[in-house]
Amino acid sequence: MSDVKRLGEIGVTPVQATPRRPRERLAQGVVTSLIDTVVSGAVGVGEALPPEPLLAESFGVSRSTVREAVKLLEAKGLVEVRQGLGTVVRPEDDWNLLEPDVLAAACRHEQGLAVLDELVRVRASLESMLAIQAATRASDADLAEIAELHARMEREIATPYAFIETDVLFHDRIMRAAGSRLASSIVRTVHDEARASALYAGHPTPEGCRTSNGEHAEILARLLARDPAGAAAAIGEHITRAWDRRRPTP
Repeated sequence: MSDVKRLGEIGVTPVQATPRRPRERLAQGVVTSLIDTVVSGAVGVGEALPPEPLLAESFGVSRSTVREAVKLLEAKGLVEVRQGLGTVVRPEDDWNLLEPDVLAAACRHEQGLAVLDELVRVRASLESMLAIQAATRASDADLAEIAELHARMEREIATPYAFIETDVLFHDRIMRAAGSRLASSIVRTVHDEARASALYAGHPTPEGCRTSNGEHAEILARLLARDPAGAAAAIGEHITRAWDRRRPTP
């Protein structure tokens, strides 16, 4: 059996240079393929990736490109280079899931929805904290814009995919009103990658949009009332309930 065929069996997909994929972009292609190899479990925790010469041959890149890709995987917490053992996959607890490409791979290779369940819990917790801040810090102009987005969603109930895009803007506008850039950035990172997963997005319906916007109305009411605790509870419950409604059966 050829070396390249053996690589295919563990999930390493060769990346070739083409007019649409110039050679200078191959390094990212190597990184993406190796992340998938690790996160999918094709190479397990404590096991070594194929040696550098074999990876270079498979991907059709130089050994220096492979070394650069391995450094990037190290920075993401996925692997470590051990003397005499090679590039070894680190325990899953060490993986940096706030790296968008690592999180995206985790969502693609989801087993039992565990990553998405945890992501929803983290999002609900952070957005609840941000709602507390928004209820106390938002200007009248902030609240007017949040209210307009809610009204816009009401008009879009019959067009679920338009509704969903405005839904994202509604939550984002609340986060901006809160004024906490770091927490907002974390929420956007995890939510944007989750939305790319069909498991997370589900199949929106007008009925689901109507239910969701009723929950948005409660969030808006708590913000307009300058009720931090109420706003936190409303947004946390909404995020959790919305996931429960669309969460697929494992």
